[in-house]
Amino acid sequence: MKARSDMSFFDLVYETARRVPRGRVTTYSSIAKFLGNPRGARAVGWAMRVCPHSDVPCHRVVRSDGVVRGHPDDVRKRIAMLKRERITVNGERVKLDRYYFDKF
Repeated sequence: MKARSDMSFFDLVYETARRVPRGRVTTYSSIAKFLGNPRGARAVGWAMRVCPHSDVPCHRVVRSDGVVRGHPDDVRKRIAMLKRERITVNGERVKLDRYYFDKF
């Protein structure tokens, strides 16, 4: 594994997202804050959108209001994946008070 200082921002985002356990979710802004870029939530979202790694659980990263976002087909897939992990999704929203994770 590369040293943290040798990794791109996107690689750091992917490494952080991999730490979110099954059955939990985090937010774009939580990852950005953890990486020392508190205003970088949109960049985290972009990293999730273009993620080339199948082992990164992008479906576990949601907006700070708990809403699952993306292209409509992607949203349906992400919600289905969350439900398979026994995460309750009401409409397109996850209850962050129940499933939120930020102990990276």
